[in-house]
Amino acid sequence: MSRSALRAVLAQSRVELVLTLRRGESLVVSILIPVGILVFFAKVDVVPTLRDPVQFLVPGVLALAVMSTAMVSLGIATGYERRYGVLKRLGSTPLSRAGLLTAKTASVLALEVVQAVVLLAVGAALGWHAEGSIGAAIGLLLLGTVAFAGIGLLFAGMLRAEANLAVANALFLGLLFLGGMAYPLGKLPGVLQTFARGLPAAALSDTVRQALSAGPISIGALATLIGWAIGAPLLAARTFRWEE
Repeated sequence: MSRSALRAVLAQSRVELVLTLRRGESLVVSILIPVGILVFFAKVDVVPTLRDPVQFLVPGVLALAVMSTAMVSLGIATGYERRYGVLKRLGSTPLSRAGLLTAKTASVLALEVVQAVVLLAVGAALGWHAEGSIGAAIGLLLLGTVAFAGIGLLFAGMLRAEANLAVANALFLGLLFLGGMAYPLGKLPGVLQTFARGLPAAALSDTVRQALSAGPISIGALATLIGWAIGAPLLAARTFRWEE
């Protein structure tokens, strides 16, 4: 990437972050909903067989926060930017399509730092403590961010704004139930469990939970997460259209 292209990406990243912080609904989805899910499931005995619900929930809700920010908030906002011609005007600037997607992903990463701080503070107040590698967990959350941003931008760049809104919310709900974030995957029926393990939500929540619990990280789950982190952004970059 040339210096001018890098400057364009950095400038757009700052703009994206400021616009995100100005959208109140994005902050609700990104911070309040994950915090609410963490507190609710920690206090309500939904899965009695869990030895320590908070230790199970915090890694899963961190993964949920990544999904809500990188896929739902980013995808819906980008879809409406296409709808109203914002991206069409950006297309006439030196910012490339790949540069735009990179800038949007970078702004999501900055917001996720705030999310992680809030969620870990709430988790600590509920009794959570890290037993494993926080550094490994951060690396996995970064991979998950790239994967989910790719998915969100893929649909935002292909569908009309209203259809994209519906798809993003449907995916969020589906992956919430199939992602092992607030409910163990082992409780799902066999066929559904196998299907769920091929999805990025389960791969992210499983690997982050394993990293933070000092357990061995599943090679299969890690490979699944890496595959989504490579494939989704590449497909988004190839199919993304500046306007509807």
